[in-house]
Amino acid sequence: MMTHYRTIDIDGRRIFYREAGSRDLPTLLLLHGFPASSFMFRDLICRLSDRFHVVAPDYPGFGYSDAPSNAEFTYSFDRLADIIERFVDQLGIEKYALYMQDFGGPVGFRLAVRRPEKVTFLIVQNANAYDEGLPDSFWSPVRALWDDPSPENFSRIREAGISDEALEWNYTHGVRDVTKISPDSWVLQSALVNRPGNKEIMLDLLYDYRTNPGLYPEWQAYFRKHQPPTLIVWGQNDVIFPPSGAHPYRRDLEKVDFNLLDTGHFALEEQAEVIAGHIRRFAAAL
Repeated sequence: MMTHYRTIDIDGRRIFYREAGSRDLPTLLLLHGFPASSFMFRDLICRLSDRFHVVAPDYPGFGYSDAPSNAEFTYSFDRLADIIERFVDQLGIEKYALYMQDFGGPVGFRLAVRRPEKVTFLIVQNANAYDEGLPDSFWSPVRALWDDPSPENFSRIREAGISDEALEWNYTHGVRDVTKISPDSWVLQSALVNRPGNKEIMLDLLYDYRTNPGLYPEWQAYFRKHQPPTLIVWGQNDVIFPPSGAHPYRRDLEKVDFNLLDTGHFALEEQAEVIAGHIRRFAAAL
């Protein structure tokens, strides 16, 4: 089934999204990570559009959505959640399942807490909601930025975390066969991230990530109270969000379908077919 490439105006900003499948089918809202875009879901959309109404937006500053400067727009996870909440409302989507990866977790969990009645089930792919999932082995430079947002610490993250080499590493570390990973992903991200002012947008969000751990108890309370059925499909070789962040979901959720996959951070690049199979099986059993 063909994917449609659309835009919608949200608060005066053009938001790009990919959409496939009949609107009579259950909706699956795909929320991308950093420094990616809805492009990361291209293969999954094709594999699921006969079963779901699949919608994958680009956040402001990402992909093909508008990227106003950080002087014009506040880049925070609260603001991204506001935009996606309005996006869902304007499309007239009453209920949806949430697929969250990386930055998609803080966006999606905010949505779920605000409107739990809209969420039918969760799919979590390397998206963190527990303190155990932020190991110092990777996160110490980012924590240093949170503690001291100095020009030096911003520069250190800019050089180490958003360079072309770092973008490629995001996609290739932990994979089984690097020859199966298309360079299209990191080349596209490089082109977008290197637009004037875009690295500052990414840095603002990496700094604002400090607001998420303080919300973990609220998200975990949502899990315990509302018990959304949850499918975990986690790249187990990811050093950014390692499996130590995947296991704790089972503390708070009664219905968890738990799957560790032999791949890295962007698991869909190597295991889209496997993940699509898990989603079909999981949804059919609900």
